[in-house]
Order: sequence, then structure tokens, then C-alpha cells
Amino acid sequence: MEYVSKVPGPPLDGLIEDLYYLEGAPPYARLTLPASPAALLVVNLGPPFHIRASTDVEPSEHADGCIVTPSTRALGFSYPAWTRSVGVHVKPWGLAPFVPMPAVELCDRPVTVEQVWGRPAVAELRDRLATADGPHEMLALLEEELIGRLCETPGLGLVRHTSSIIMATSGAAAIGDLRVAAGVSSTHLTQRFKELVGVTPKRLARTQRFAATLLAIDFAQPINWSDVASGAGYFDQAHFGHDFRAFAGLTPTRYAEVRRRFLREHPDHVLDSWPLPAD
Repeated sequence: MEYVSKVPGPPLDGLIEDLYYLEGAPPYARLTLPASPAALLVVNLGPPFHIRASTDVEPSEHADGCIVTPSTRALGFSYPAWTRSVGVHVKPWGLAPFVPMPAVELCDRPVTVEQVWGRPAVAELRDRLATADGPHEMLALLEEELIGRLCETPGLGLVRHTSSIIMATSGAAAIGDLRVAAGVSSTHLTQRFKELVGVTPKRLARTQRFAATLLAIDFAQPINWSDVASGAGYFDQAHFGHDFRAFAGLTPTRYAEVRRRFLREHPDHVLDSWPLPAD
């Protein structure tokens, strides 16, 4: 697969990790995206893909793309044989200036880009991207679109500052201490987080702790799950296993198996560093 990434300049750099272009044959038809503290925006330029938000609902079709807020459980992605898209890896608080509704309304409920920005605007953007002269121009057009959509977001400074500490400490920061330092009530902080991130500060910390734990595991080596659980702050390995399955969609042992399969069958793949085990 071809993968091109670009870190945006100000003012987007405070909201977005990077913009990317992706084209090619996915390594597997179905992939599981574990719960993540980051958000995602994808503008699809190829055949539709499907997302299953949970095992008890039907997959939703995404022809134009998707918007995914920080999630609390694993999401299933089904891809066509060839995929082509541009997208944005967004910081936990970064979607708020681009969407008109409270983020909590989108939590664990991926929506199409049309549902948020409207069909005419998205159709025009997709046409411009499809006729652009290569990936770099496409990313420049996407960056321009995002800058044009920036809007004032009350409470963003508070949420950004608090979230940044949660991320920097891998979810270990005491939320009560952060609330006191910010000089706001627990109710106010929770409300702002739900509006701008989609989850509470405590939930974001749990998800960040899990993501950091997952990315720190060397799947090429034997794994001592007791040590992993202890390092993640769990005193009960059964509790760790329960949370792992909820966050990753697989048991720890099964997750390790599919990650090793991925590494074995697709060494140095562009998705290799992503926490995306094959179904």
C-alpha cells in the first residue's frame, strides 16, 4: 500500500497529529481497530467500506468516509479489495472545532462525513481531491478545507490542557488533581469533556492507559501477561483480561496471535505500527 503522511502547520497542529493518503490492497478484508484516545476523519475516494460498532448491530456503509470520535470499545472495519482515501489522525480534543454537535453524540457511533458536513460540501471536496495532482496536493487541499472549517469552541483550552496531561502520563494522572489545578468543578470538567471529546476524563485516561500498554508490547517476543497487567495498573489479571477484550475485541492471547500473524505475513507493511490485528 502507498502511504503518505503530513504534519500540518499552525493552527491545525494543535488539533491534529497528521494528515495521510492511503491507497492499495488492504492486508486483510477485515480489521479490528481497538479503542483509542484519538479521533479519526476519513474522506473515502474508493469503493465503500463498512464499520461494525458492536457485535449486536449491522455494519454501516461508508461511501463518502467516516468520522470516529475517541472510542470506548473495538470497531470492526471491512474493506474492499482496493481502497483509496485521505484522512486525519486527530488528537482527542481536535474534532470539536470541525463538528456542529456534541462529541458524546458520536461516541462509539461512527458516522459518515456527509452526516456532519452535508452532502453538497462533501461531494465538492471529494471531487477536488479526486482530480488533484497526487497525494501531496490532496493533503494540501484537505488541510485547506479543515482550516476553512475551524470555529470558536468554548472550553477547548481547558479540555486540551487536561487531555494533554492525561496523554503525557499515559493515563496515570489523577483526574481529581487535574480538576483542582484547573479550578473547575468535577461536573463542569466532565461536561466539557463529553461535549468536546465524547467521553469523560476518567474514560479517556483508561483508554489512553490501554493504548500505551498495547503499543509497548513487543509481539515478536514471549509475553508475560501478568507483568503487562501489573504495568498497566491492574492488580487483578481477570479484570485486565475483561478490559482487554472490551477495548481490543479479542482476548490478550488471541490478540497476540493475530498481531504475530500480521508481522509474519506482512513484514514492514505500512500498517505494521498501527494497533490493527487481522480478524
